[in-house]
Order: sequence, then structure tokens, then C-alpha cells
Amino acid sequence: MRILKPGEPVTADLFREWTPEETAEAYRLCREAFTAADLQKYTELDEGIPAEEVLAEMEKMLRQADTRQQ
Repeated sequence: MRILKPGEPVTADLFREWTPEETAEAYRLCREAFTAADLQKYTELDEGIPAEEVLAEMEKMLRQADTRQQ
């Protein structure tokens, strides 16, 4: 078993039921492939989008939907 890289073709056998041993090996391979650089992405603060902007966009979408219904 090996970990596929993004963009590699996926074969149909990945969608079958895995045995407990295969599942354990898949988790082991993932743990080994997970690096400190991968972890760093989850430890940095994300500023995100201000709630006011999100609310304004949602209100705009609601107004557009209301005008289409009439």
C-alpha cells in the first residue's frame, strides 16, 4: 500500500472495503508522511473574514433572491 500524491490516477480498488490490517497500514503511512511543515499550517492564526463583510454579502444575496421571486 502507498499514499497517492495529488493528481495521481485513482484505481477502483481504493473504493472497496479494506481489511483492518489495510486500514492500520494506511493510517501508519499517513502518520509517517505527515511532516512538521504540515503541522505548521494548523498552528498559525488565520485572520479570516470579518463577520460584518459576511453578513453584508448574505444580506445582498437575500435581497437579490427576494427581487427574483417577485
